[in-house]
Amino acid sequence: MNESVLVLSIASAVVASIPILYAALGEIITNRSGVMNLGVEGMMLVGAVVGFWAGNETGSLTAALIAGGLAGVGLALVHALLAVTLRVDQTVSGLSLVIVGGGFSSFVGTSGEPGLLSAPNEVEVNPLLPQFMQDLPAVGPILFGHDIVVYAGIIAVFAATWILNRTATGLSLRAVGEDPAAADAAGISVIRTRYAATAIGGFGAGIGGAYLTVAIVGTWQNGLTAGIGWIAVALVILAGWRPWLALVGALAFGGLNGLGFTLQLAQVDVPSDFLKMMPFIAAYLVVILVSANPGRARRLAAPAALAQPYAREAR
Repeated sequence: MNESVLVLSIASAVVASIPILYAALGEIITNRSGVMNLGVEGMMLVGAVVGFWAGNETGSLTAALIAGGLAGVGLALVHALLAVTLRVDQTVSGLSLVIVGGGFSSFVGTSGEPGLLSAPNEVEVNPLLPQFMQDLPAVGPILFGHDIVVYAGIIAVFAATWILNRTATGLSLRAVGEDPAAADAAGISVIRTRYAATAIGGFGAGIGGAYLTVAIVGTWQNGLTAGIGWIAVALVILAGWRPWLALVGALAFGGLNGLGFTLQLAQVDVPSDFLKMMPFIAAYLVVILVSANPGRARRLAAPAALAQPYAREAR
């Protein structure tokens, strides 16, 4: 039973969803503060190359994830400087991160002798739970056959939901994203909150990129994210900026990304280019369905001050 196409496909979808989930959770935090960062793809690429390099140097999954996350933070803080402090158009600033991240990752990945393109993956990723739990019929591979990063991502969903809705920190973050002038008048630092939220978004994207390269792909290659960052951005909107809906969406997109693996197991021949389009086609269809229902669209509305720069002197 554990070797059936269905079980293996679901287990693969769970793993494939993790980079999307981490990136989407980070982007939700960033957006909730009123900052729109479209540079998720670039931050994931930077996190991937730095994480792969750190993993090869240390052989440690933890070091790879931390290094990748910090690389994402570095690029995110550039966006914070431009968008929050200098009040540059956030769309332009975010898109520039994609270009910078892609170029930087390609430069680092191909530099040196030998470059990362030819380097083997030195990070060993093992399931967290005991073997007897992994061997349970059906539920073993699906629920218990994953590494610690998968379970940490699920815990992060519940933690983010609780923080956003049940704590003073979450209330302050949402206040800044909804009405920064009122939050400022209440004594909340809009600048500091937005910087912190943007950094958290970069950390999530960087971890997602690092996990993708050391645990899923197992090698470095130029442009290996292949649009996952854009899927994460779309998922944030489709989830209505709610972490638990982002988890559901990430699992769905993970299943679509792993569709090639499923069809290969089922011995169905489908062009690979068509399979690569499937997640984006699904995103378009969901956007159309949501937009066609005004009530649902209102419930999934963005933070009121999203992408709007704030200047205290203009209050």
